[in-house]
Amino acid sequence: MIHKGTKELHTERLVLRRFVIEDAQDMFNNWANDPEVTKYLSWEPHGSIEVTENLLRIWEKDYENPKCYNWAIVFDGHLNGSIGLLNPRDDMGEAEAGYCISKAYWGRGIAAEALAAVLKYAFEEAGFRRIIAKHDVRNPNSGKVMRKCGMKYVETARTPLALKPEKIVLCHCYEILNPNITLESKPY
Repeated sequence: MIHKGTKELHTERLVLRRFVIEDAQDMFNNWANDPEVTKYLSWEPHGSIEVTENLLRIWEKDYENPKCYNWAIVFDGHLNGSIGLLNPRDDMGEAEAGYCISKAYWGRGIAAEALAAVLKYAFEEAGFRRIIAKHDVRNPNSGKVMRKCGMKYVETARTPLALKPEKIVLCHCYEILNPNITLESKPY
């Protein structure tokens, strides 16, 4: 793997770029404070703009690490979501994809377009072997995004939430393997 960090990516309709502190108001208003957007995520809605600003300061610092993969999703000039590759594991050559989109932009194919761009970057430039993703079973639309991008269902598992480990949810788990790498099976 060759960690390259959060490089600006472009698709037909989107710009995926690094977050900056000036994104705080749009992020807070568009999705971070919306309980409908965060309903099935591992974090609670931001209770104030200060929470969003503090998070963005952390993210700006995180960009110094080439293992940081965290993009702002910009559609039609408007910041409307985030997508990232979480917890990259060099020993496994994998990371977990995660994303969220402003409710005002649901149903427009934005999450799938962003995920497809991140997967392409992860496989072709950073050399990941496998990307995994999971969603709460009560949020089937997230699974549709994963399947649209070629991810395959692997299992349903009880999963503790990263930021709320005391809360366990039932998740559908997906994966996609790098099509440019041949995986060898070795006899035991």
